[in-house]
Amino acid sequence: MSTVPPPPRPRAATGPSCHEDGSAPRAPRGAPVVVLAGAPNVGKSTLFNALTGARRTVGNWPGTTVEVGRGGCAVGGRVADVVDLPGAYSLDPLSPDEALTRDVVLAEGGARPDVVVVVASAAHLARSLYLVAQVRETALPVVVALTMGDVAARRRVRVDAVALAAAIGCPVVPLDPRRRNGVDDLLAAVRTALGAGAVRPRRRVEQPADDQPADEQSADDPLADELALADERFAWIDTAVTASMSTRAMTRRTWSDRIDRLATAPVVGPLLFLGVMWLVFQATTTLAAPLQDALDALVSGPVTAAGGRLVDAVGLGGTPVRGLLLDGVIAGVGMLLTFVPLMALMFLLLALLEDSGYMARAAVVTDRLMSRLGLPGRAFLPIVVGFGCNVPAVAATRILPDARHRVLTALLVPFTSCSARLTVYVLLATTFFPDHAGSVVFAMYVVSIVLVVLVGLALRATLWRALGADPLVIDLPPYQRPTARLSLSVTWLRLQGFLRTASGIIVATVVVVWLLQSIPVGAGSFGDVPVSESLYAALSRSVAPLLAPAGFGQWEAVSALLVGFVAKEAVISSWAQTYALAAPASSQDPGALGVQLHETFAVASGGHTGAAVAAFMVFLLAYTPCVATLAAQRRELGTRWTAFGVGLQLVVAWTLAVLVFQVGRVVS
Repeated sequence: MSTVPPPPRPRAATGPSCHEDGSAPRAPRGAPVVVLAGAPNVGKSTLFNALTGARRTVGNWPGTTVEVGRGGCAVGGRVADVVDLPGAYSLDPLSPDEALTRDVVLAEGGARPDVVVVVASAAHLARSLYLVAQVRETALPVVVALTMGDVAARRRVRVDAVALAAAIGCPVVPLDPRRRNGVDDLLAAVRTALGAGAVRPRRRVEQPADDQPADEQSADDPLADELALADERFAWIDTAVTASMSTRAMTRRTWSDRIDRLATAPVVGPLLFLGVMWLVFQATTTLAAPLQDALDALVSGPVTAAGGRLVDAVGLGGTPVRGLLLDGVIAGVGMLLTFVPLMALMFLLLALLEDSGYMARAAVVTDRLMSRLGLPGRAFLPIVVGFGCNVPAVAATRILPDARHRVLTALLVPFTSCSARLTVYVLLATTFFPDHAGSVVFAMYVVSIVLVVLVGLALRATLWRALGADPLVIDLPPYQRPTARLSLSVTWLRLQGFLRTASGIIVATVVVVWLLQSIPVGAGSFGDVPVSESLYAALSRSVAPLLAPAGFGQWEAVSALLVGFVAKEAVISSWAQTYALAAPASSQDPGALGVQLHETFAVASGGHTGAAVAAFMVFLLAYTPCVATLAAQRRELGTRWTAFGVGLQLVVAWTLAVLVFQVGRVVS
């Protein structure tokens, strides 16, 4: 059952909930709990970010495996703990995340929240009010945050907030969380609700009269009791809508409707989606390249030189510490940092697409594909999240009500190309295919989609032949001009999360790799051994013959894949570290890594370099994901399904890599 645990300590924030110095208030133990509830795509999470300054902590709710967002927010003279609940259309759950929303709002098995803020769309008022009707049947103070007033106005719909508040018996605050308009009014309403305490629930179904025959009383018929309650709610909603909403008939289709005829069309829609994604990757690789080169020159030149002088100055110039700092930390971490401009640009472009409303249309386009795999349209969400990071994507499978759907989707998520793989794609594409780098990276994402489809079809045909799919039900948000503040905020949060995760993993991996490269196999002493004669190289050589048919059976290439099992970002740092040790003098040259990669793949492939690189990228895409993803799969699916997935990924990766190289060397 759900409980309301002690709130965490949020980090610094900006916005209406902040102190004058810009720091976020901390919700003390026992602080009032304000929960945000509402349907998907009504602006609930955007409102949460506006209240908490776009800073959130995410964790599993005690007693569940569903993640929620939490943050502190100043309400009057005290700090409230704001909880962003999973999106739900009602308190009748169809999945674990919707069950959590019900349990928290109804306080089943735990402490009750102090205020429930129901985020409702003015453009879909009747549908939004069903959740309000259910929450008003409790004694909880309720505040309705009315969003999307601009969308309603474009549809010639006007909602009178005062009349609506009188009809539903709770405060109604119109606001625009994307632009922070009306947030202060909402905080004032929440402050008043906190002071008022429990409220009288609204009246529900009338009890049967005493003289009504017993066989006609709904108490003897549970189904009739359900139906009667639903009828009463819809009647209550109809009364509220009639009292507060006015509309003028539209005589023609809106421009949004006309665009959607193309964006969601069976043939044009997928082609448009592919075109948009191609533009994203083309722009990413083209615009970020000069910044990457500049950072690369900075790290390999002045930063490395300064590090060397510092080590020499403290008397450690002739010790293994010098190699760890220069050839390990600076070479490995520095190489990863050169990809920060690329990641930032990609996150920004995707945030603009999401804020514009286009990504919801992509869900409609892919729903037809999901149904072919026996998956519901909601499975699109974990798949899309997987292109950012596989770990939250596996966790996102909880939104699927059927356990078989969750297992199948979680097994397919690792075949989505996460952003960590993107850094490796870009390095190889710009090194080996500089004139077509954007198209090569885009092709890898197309291959990823094809893999998801083919593996999904194979699994359905063998393990889940009777698996059926539910139709997709989704609110298409209106097309709108993206706001710079929201897009930049989302970009920064994603980039910050990438760097926070990658930096810790990279530093730890660099140290382990350095230790393995410092241990001699045979003659030599610790820290004074050629990298080709180290334990690191010996372990890689033991695996290399297995990948010789794929054209990259050279230990330098194989070693990066072994490190990539920990984290795909570490592939680049391990190469930088290995080649820096192999040729220290060349580390001053920003282009040295590319030259050495050319030599490695040329030797391993017998001169068929392009085919070998393509096979390597395909193997990187399909083989076992990072250990964090495996841990998430084990938590969601159990050990047996996780082990099955690892075996499946290795078989698919090896088979495709060998096929790509063998065909490529023939046609090249």
